[in-house]
Amino acid sequence: MREPTSGGIVFRMSKDQKDIEILLIQDSKNRWTIPKGHIEPGETAKQTAIREIGEESGLHHIRVLTWLGKIHFKYRRQDKLVLMTTQIYLMRALDESERPQKEKWMNGIKWFRFADALDAIEYEDIEKLMLIAKKKIRSGEFN
Repeated sequence: MREPTSGGIVFRMSKDQKDIEILLIQDSKNRWTIPKGHIEPGETAKQTAIREIGEESGLHHIRVLTWLGKIHFKYRRQDKLVLMTTQIYLMRALDESERPQKEKWMNGIKWFRFADALDAIEYEDIEKLMLIAKKKIRSGEFN
């Protein structure tokens, strides 16, 4: 069984403009990850990423900068093997006054300094994409 999903590595610059901050959510099993969700019929992966960021974090002033890659994850749901494919986009939070709000099913949501986000993230594939994102941000390509 296949599950196409999409999400984003959402970043902003720290107040002193010296560090990148990454938004992470803490799921119901206390794992820190990025906001993401299922692609609805008729929706593109990019549209899903924008919608899911809004739904899961309450951030609506974001800009999609680039597609970062795709990750694959297998898990069992009852007696079925599920292959989840997640498209990941790099997104910039545009409004400093917009505060993330967690959904009821989450245990947490917060901005992490980049190094702390790398330490907190539970998934190695997302960690690799975060490093690619950092290179793209630091190159000045999106500032």
